[in-house]
Amino acid sequence: MKRLAILGSTGSIGTQALEVIAAHPELFAVEVLSAHSNAVLLTEQAKRFRPNAVVVTDTTKYEVVKRALSNLPIKVFSGAESLTEVVRWDSVDTVLGAIVGFAGLHSILAAIDAGKEIALANKETLVVAGEIVMAHAAEKRVRIIPVDSEHSAIFQCLAGENWHTIEKVILTASGGPFLGKKTNFLVNVKASHALQHPNWTMGAKITIDSATLMNKGLEMIEAKWLFGLKNEQVEVVIHPQSILHSFVQFNDGSIKAQMGLPDMKLPIQYALAFPHRLQNDFKRFNFRDFNKLSFDQPDLKTFRNLALAKEAMEKGGNMPCILNAANEIVVQAFLTNRVGFLEMSEMIEKTMEKISFVSSPSLQDYEHSDHEARIYAAELVKNGQLSVY
Repeated sequence: MKRLAILGSTGSIGTQALEVIAAHPELFAVEVLSAHSNAVLLTEQAKRFRPNAVVVTDTTKYEVVKRALSNLPIKVFSGAESLTEVVRWDSVDTVLGAIVGFAGLHSILAAIDAGKEIALANKETLVVAGEIVMAHAAEKRVRIIPVDSEHSAIFQCLAGENWHTIEKVILTASGGPFLGKKTNFLVNVKASHALQHPNWTMGAKITIDSATLMNKGLEMIEAKWLFGLKNEQVEVVIHPQSILHSFVQFNDGSIKAQMGLPDMKLPIQYALAFPHRLQNDFKRFNFRDFNKLSFDQPDLKTFRNLALAKEAMEKGGNMPCILNAANEIVVQAFLTNRVGFLEMSEMIEKTMEKISFVSSPSLQDYEHSDHEARIYAAELVKNGQLSVY
């Protein structure tokens, strides 16, 4: 029986993880649930799964959750600092990090410090501070199992392999809802269009990142740290059908790929149950349903976010942190119709040029860079005077 802390239980990954847990009550028990502000869903989940504790990081929601659970023996905490405390509990075996963005970093570091197994869905943790996180995990001998479908695919392909024989990894990208479109089309798209992903059902932020290809850029940086790779060992290919989730090419030229229908419950289940595979009733892939699997190079000129992410990865230091912070700000602005689709890339680029570069940042440097980049990007959004051409 694995006792789980689900950080970000009301989001897309968190809710699907609870579906997996509910299907295997003999294997998993929920010890902690956390959410930022979705008090209604958090309390519904708590009443169903009866965790030892829940954490609502939005302190204004504490009383609502506390009252809703007052007749149950469930501890209720609030504030982000509470997350770094509950993940250390002896009653927690595995922490599923599914909080979106930079906000998930400190709780993952605390869980690693406590020696907990990590199922990592929060790619920004490694994008922002991959060197520190992976060094800390190595020091504490903590296993980090990826939940992202692409990184789960690579992880599965590496089972039984010597990681030193990796020649390169190739991350697949669907291309999102605007695959093949050019700037004259993208200048007019709205958030409602970008949220219509052709293959995956995800949260709003990651769906926009998929449409801009920023998600794939962040995944490149995540893969670099997760698998101990050099920059040139990480590539991206467009695969619109989302059936082959990623490839590993070895030094003898052999290539392994992991395939399956686009369903996040599969990599979630794999991460939670590792090293075991669990039977399930998920829909199966059938070759008769796919008479063509295609691959192409990404359009870096049109979808500049991927090029910016590659630039940040190559420069290193605090640059991926700056990239991520600016992206979080402009995506939220796009979702609320305050900036255009193409303006996001220009604002991210300007923020990367403005914020001071630190080649060997400490955790405090990352925090400072994140703060400064958010302030500057927010000012760009507020002023809104950018040319997208």
